[in-house]
Amino acid sequence: MRRPHENVATVLVDPAVLEDLELALMSSDLHLWPVRTAPIVLDGRRREFQVRRQLLTSQRGEWDDAAAWVPAWVGFGDRWHHGDEPLPWSAHQALWATLDRYAAHVRFQRRLGGVPPMRVPVERHAS
Repeated sequence: MRRPHENVATVLVDPAVLEDLELALMSSDLHLWPVRTAPIVLDGRRREFQVRRQLLTSQRGEWDDAAAWVPAWVGFGDRWHHGDEPLPWSAHQALWATLDRYAAHVRFQRRLGGVPPMRVPVERHAS
């Protein structure tokens, strides 16, 4: 039996656009989690180094310009989840379209991986 997981895209983001990208993703109910501060990571600095290194070496020099960029995971919010159904194609399209708008400042491959679930805090209003 497969452990519970969350589908994510693993990306490298130019720190200069990190906040802007996060806001753009949020408008499509997509969540940006810098690896270093993700709630599922115990040793943020080490995991950040490992993910960045893995991404850079897998591209054999093509992404060397992003060697100091922030590795992050992009996950899908509640809008995209329908019980145990797979993510709809429109979720993938929203993700790739947003990342494409930042192509000069983001490095990614068009595929998803899995990480343990990251819970987004829910804001509660007083009744």
